[in-house]
Amino acid sequence: MTLPAMLVLVTPFLVGMLLGAQAIVGLLPGALISGVAMAISSANAGGAWDNAKKYIEAGQLEIDGVIKGKKTPEHDAAIIGDTVGDPLKDTSGPALNILVKLMAIFSLVFYRFFDQTSFMLCWISPVGTSGCTA
Repeated sequence: MTLPAMLVLVTPFLVGMLLGAQAIVGLLPGALISGVAMAISSANAGGAWDNAKKYIEAGQLEIDGVIKGKKTPEHDAAIIGDTVGDPLKDTSGPALNILVKLMAIFSLVFYRFFDQTSFMLCWISPVGTSGCTA
C-alpha cells in the first residue's frame, strides 16, 4: 500500500520540480482520465464476476444441452472469480478516486513552490518566458 501512495505523491513532485507548474497542469488531467477509466473498469469487472457466479447458481448456464449448476468445475471457477471480483468491485475502484484526489490536492498545495523552483523549465523554454534569463 505504500508504493501506490508514494507513486501518487512522488510523480507530481518530480514533474513539478523538473518541468514546472505548467507540466503539473498537463499531468493532472491525464491522471484523472486514467484513474476514472481504471475505476470504472474495476467496478464493472468485479460486478461481472459476481454476477457470473449468481448466474451459474441459478441454474441458467447451459453448455451443450447440459445445465451447469453448483458442484461443477464451472461453478468452482465462478467462485474464484467472485473471490477476486468482490474486492475489485468494492475497494479497488473507489480507492482510485482517493488517489486521484490526493494527487490533485498535493499538486495544488505545492503549485506555487513548483512555479518558483522548476529546474528544467528555463532549459526547455525560450529565454524571456516564465522568468527565464539568458
